[in-house]
Order: sequence, then C-alpha cells, then structure tokens
Amino acid sequence: MNDRKRWHDLSPRQRGRIRLAASVQLLLAAAAWWDLARRPATRVRGPKWLWALVIAVNFVGPVLYFARGRATTIGQSA
Repeated sequence: MNDRKRWHDLSPRQRGRIRLAASVQLLLAAAAWWDLARRPATRVRGPKWLWALVIAVNFVGPVLYFARGRATTIGQSA
C-alpha cells in the first residue's frame, strides 16, 4: 500500500543525487543569508526580514534573492 521509498531502498546513484541537491541548496541559502546579513538595508529591495524568510524556500528563495532582492545602486528599492 505504501509506495514511498525509504532511503535504503534508493540506489547509490539516487542517494548521491539527493545529497548533491541538498548540498547545493544549503550552499545557496548560506551564501544568500551571508550576503543579506552583511549588505546594508539601503542596498536591499524590500525589508531584510522578508528576504531572510524567502531565502528559506528551497532553490527558489536564494535564486530570487540574488536575482531581484539586491539593489544595484544605493537607495534603489522595489
């Protein structure tokens, strides 16, 4: 009845891909949070607390922050 695979049911290749995806996700999020913490609020589009939450959303959050969250000039806002 339960068609969900457990970790030990996965092939070594599948486990490796999951580990790789998780590593990329964690590195992206860490880099985005690091940048957000050190970037002045005037160089962020929108509230920093909101971007901190957005970054936590899988791959989409950090990519969205790097693409749209950082202001290119001082005082630029969304």
